[in-house]
Amino acid sequence: MDDAIISASELASDLTGPNPPVVLDVRWQLSVAKAAGEPPFDGRAAYASGHLPGAVYVDLDEELAGAPGPSGRHPLPDVAEFGAAMRRAGVSAGRPVVVYDGGQGWAAARAWWLLRWTGHPDVRVLDGGLPAWRGELSVDVPAPTEGDFVPVPGATGLLDADGAAALARSGVLLDARAGERYRGEVEPIDRVGGHIPGAVSAPTTDNVGPDGRFRPAEDLNDRFKALGTTNGTEVGVYCGSGVSGAHEVLALAVAGIPAALYVGSWSEWSSDPSRPVAVGPDPQ
Repeated sequence: MDDAIISASELASDLTGPNPPVVLDVRWQLSVAKAAGEPPFDGRAAYASGHLPGAVYVDLDEELAGAPGPSGRHPLPDVAEFGAAMRRAGVSAGRPVVVYDGGQGWAAARAWWLLRWTGHPDVRVLDGGLPAWRGELSVDVPAPTEGDFVPVPGATGLLDADGAAALARSGVLLDARAGERYRGEVEPIDRVGGHIPGAVSAPTTDNVGPDGRFRPAEDLNDRFKALGTTNGTEVGVYCGSGVSGAHEVLALAVAGIPAALYVGSWSEWSSDPSRPVAVGPDPQ
């Protein structure tokens, strides 16, 4: 799916065209235990120190997710509040959107997925993120004209816990987390390690090269086929909390494979002791 990502050179050209995209900066990092005295990552401060000219900062925790709780660490945001945040950022239905982050791609993919899921027709992720950009950066904070985007959920696939469990039996459910978390060897964040029974380990880090850019579509297609995504197979993805899983859904889109996202992911699944947990390298 060529319209899921955009190169830095293509973006530079589009920004000087007749209908330049709205650019959203979604820099974010997963909060894990820090060394003593090490402050948590501050995406807004990173944005203030330099961003793509005209880019608007979007806070993943505040604007692309609801409050943490039983539905996971990054559950779906309130749709009306999400729409309001996007309109404040200048997002309109008739204008393309490009999202980027610090290079990992997870946060940008979360914004991409939410906009696609709520019906925006033209959203792309800057391949390689900010490190791929070769132009000048700006410290000016733009005041975008209010957009007109009204989110209508349901344009792409969404799974809940029961749907993910069923898909693991009837189709292919990919676990985008690191292999050691899938196997249950370590679990730095959630209640217990392991995976949803029947899910297949498919770390999203294997979808990109050393430069952080996506591998060619043909390579990605071969990878996912080897994991079981043959023609006609229903595909779903989960991760820890619906962020890196969105990046895997994006990789699948680049490969031309539609996939649903289980947003609650392992943070929701593992919070309920009644749900089964599998450990080890095998899906079952």
